[in-house]
Amino acid sequence: MSQPVYALNLFNVSNRDEYLAYSRRSAKEVAAHGGRVVALGKYRESAAGDIEPRSVMVLVEWESKEAFESYCNDPALADLHPHRENGTDGYIWHLFDKLEDLRPILK
Repeated sequence: MSQPVYALNLFNVSNRDEYLAYSRRSAKEVAAHGGRVVALGKYRESAAGDIEPRSVMVLVEWESKEAFESYCNDPALADLHPHRENGTDGYIWHLFDKLEDLRPILK
């Protein structure tokens, strides 16, 4: 059975028009591929860590890694992803397995 995954997206908007072209369509396409935006955020401050800050955070819960991959690799979306790529810089896209608690990590 496939497990849900979270996709953490951290980035800066480098071209407003390009990113708007992506964001106008992406929410519908994410949902159609089994994703759900859990949180959106604007950078506030660094509390700890050594990662270079990004101005935007998007957290998406996907039904499975396969659902995430279907969004990334759907040929019908070949014209969509370049808007994200051309509208942002410093993009970090990390996948995390969904956990009910920390026991699997603490074993």
